[in-house]
Amino acid sequence: MLQLDVWVFVLSLIGVLIVGGVAGFFLARYLIKKNLEKNPPVTEKQVRAMYEQGGRKLSEKQVRAIMHSINKNR
Repeated sequence: MLQLDVWVFVLSLIGVLIVGGVAGFFLARYLIKKNLEKNPPVTEKQVRAMYEQGGRKLSEKQVRAIMHSINKNR
């Protein structure tokens, strides 16, 4: 039967957990960025509809300025 010292097992376990955490972080970050590119949280059409419901008609320049500020803060 294979025998391992306790400290070798603990260090191996900690190493595996660290590598798994780092790999999971980068995988989750990649998947979230990919999803946000496919399905942006706010579109120009949604901005226009939101302001029209509030009783205000926006010009194209104002819509683009709002979209620019949204994309800049991402």
